[in-house]
Amino acid sequence: MITFPTVNGSNLLREKKSLPADFKGQMNLLFIAFKQWQQSEVNSWVPWINEMENKYPGLMYYELPVIEDRSSLSKWFINEGMRAGIPNPVTRERTITLYLIKDDFRNSLDLRDEEHIHIVLLGRNDDVMHRERGVFIPETADCLEKMIASL
Repeated sequence: MITFPTVNGSNLLREKKSLPADFKGQMNLLFIAFKQWQQSEVNSWVPWINEMENKYPGLMYYELPVIEDRSSLSKWFINEGMRAGIPNPVTRERTITLYLIKDDFRNSLDLRDEEHIHIVLLGRNDDVMHRERGVFIPETADCLEKMIASL
């Protein structure tokens, strides 16, 4: 069983977070993006995940932009740029930027590439229960919902 690694980041409300400890759901659905253009892939899932959160009260989702570690000044510019583009405080709270060695992070979760977003469902013990990849597709969402319902 793969368990989510311990990593540190900050959300777009400028709050420091230690993950997975600071995930709030009984089940947490993570949308992991490695490139700026992948935000459109994340956005394709938002209507569905909002519906799932209403349907399954213990479920929470997070957006995790994963960026190669860099200088404090660069981090500040990137974070403030993302913050400016996301006015919704709930989305800002749930968007936790991780600056780290991307290959190590990907390998720890067995994510094969950075070409698309990865959707990772964590169970109660921060174990990876299910993974998907890419833009929203109804069949993929149905498979993911079945896994959520079974937990």
